[in-house]
Amino acid sequence: MLLSISIILLSGLFAGWLCKIIRFPALFGMILAGILVGPYGLGLLDASILDISSELRRIALIIILIRAGLKLDLSDLKKVGRPAVLMCFVPACLELLGMLLIAPRLLGLTLLESAILGAVVAAVSPAVVVPRMIRLIDEGRGTREGIPQMILAGASVDDVFVIVLFTTFTGLAQGGSVSWLSFVSIPFSIALGVAAGMAVGALLHWFFSRSALTRTTQVILVFAVSFVLNWVESAAVFPFAGLIAIMSLGTEVRRRSAEMARGLSDVFDQLWVSAELFLFVLVGASVAIDSARTAGPAAVALILGVLLFRMLGVYLCVLGTGLTGKEKLFCMLAYTPKATVQAAIGGLPLAMGLPCGSIVLTVSVIAILITAPAGAFAIDLTYRRFLSAEAVPEV
Repeated sequence: MLLSISIILLSGLFAGWLCKIIRFPALFGMILAGILVGPYGLGLLDASILDISSELRRIALIIILIRAGLKLDLSDLKKVGRPAVLMCFVPACLELLGMLLIAPRLLGLTLLESAILGAVVAAVSPAVVVPRMIRLIDEGRGTREGIPQMILAGASVDDVFVIVLFTTFTGLAQGGSVSWLSFVSIPFSIALGVAAGMAVGALLHWFFSRSALTRTTQVILVFAVSFVLNWVESAAVFPFAGLIAIMSLGTEVRRRSAEMARGLSDVFDQLWVSAELFLFVLVGASVAIDSARTAGPAAVALILGVLLFRMLGVYLCVLGTGLTGKEKLFCMLAYTPKATVQAAIGGLPLAMGLPCGSIVLTVSVIAILITAPAGAFAIDLTYRRFLSAEAVPEV
């Protein structure tokens, strides 16, 4: 396993460095490095690390959301209000609608199979979007208009909504029935996650402010508590959005003490340097590249087509906000990357024995390969041109 860890770090660093030289997003190189060294490439990674790949990727995602919470100022988020709420579900719904309209014609799928495929593909990737929105907040780009805060919050909730849809549609395909409780549970799980995260964040702030703990010890405690919140999501008998709770924890700490949040954030920023390598190299390693080779242009056309529906959904969300045309276009581009959810659930329909399983996996792979680097590149290329700069106040 130690050799595999070394291969992940070295290949990811080198590939990311090469991409930066040619002005491509580093994550593009990291994903390609994962494909190259993974089981569908040269097979250099040990089975022991591939067995825990999903857990390692989840740890990286937890780091992302802690960082997001520690950077997110609730007063800034209140500026956008309604659009932030709409971004949680409208773009995904429009993309799912596009899948229902296009997939039967291009791939010959039934409506239910198209719905399953749409539920997999429609999730935006927090792993790609959130770190970039954090960078925008740090640089003061678009923060006066609340643009990165809106996208950051929407990307964190979007996945919860889409995964519930995926569970519902696959249940129907296996002979189940629609449970309206599944849809009712969405706002309940989000609200409960926010409340739990705020309560834990308040408790941690109280404890940290009254103890002489080192910053390292504080980070370890935040980590440990975040792991528990993530575990509650899978172990609880009631709906609970663990990842949203983790982000809310950081947001509450920031609300109570910006200085404490900044100190913690500095450490988590450093942790992200290595976590990013593990996340994207392992995402690449999970990509079944053989599936992508056999997909053909129809699958590529499908991905591009449903992305237009997603971008239309984002445009509808930001109507009436006073944003300029360039700012609206940036929001539309920034909400397109896909990676983590597709890598996590893209193969589940095939494992369930569903007839559409193979094509769902194939389209998921293509969605990652197209949208993760292209979306990251679009954000990196446009944010300085499209978003106004605001001086970032010293904390």
